Amino acid sequence: MQRVTRQRTAIIDILRSHKYFISAQDLHHLLEEHGERIGLATVYRNLQALAQSHDVDVVRQEDSDIQLFRYCGDEQHHHHLVCRSCGKTVDVVPTGLEEWANTMASTHGFTQVTHALELYGLCPSCTEERQEQ
Repeated sequence: MQRVTRQRTAIIDILRSHKYFISAQDLHHLLEEHGERIGLATVYRNLQALAQSHDVDVVRQEDSDIQLFRYCGDEQHHHHLVCRSCGKTVDVVPTGLEEWANTMASTHGFTQVTHALELYGLCPSCTEERQEQ
């Protein structure tokens, strides 16, 4: 069990108040704005631990290797629909995907398979904004 430090508590507090996915660098900046003196390496270590314990969701930024993080108190397995413009995120529970993944794994002899799915697009607000331009 991971020790809950002052730094981890501050990171979780910021993530809980932020409803969209955020990079470690942006999180570090927000922590500094709130008067928290935490090194960027400490932010990365804590985010990695929180991801391993499934306390935060992690997605890769579309067309990049940058990881984005969001607090997720929901224990239900879900996926994400992410706006590529503003970052708005919607949790989705796709029907049929779990069965398909299990069938594909079984067909090819794989066991203990996990998966993640992120769908990227434009949210209704960003779509409307682009149409007005």
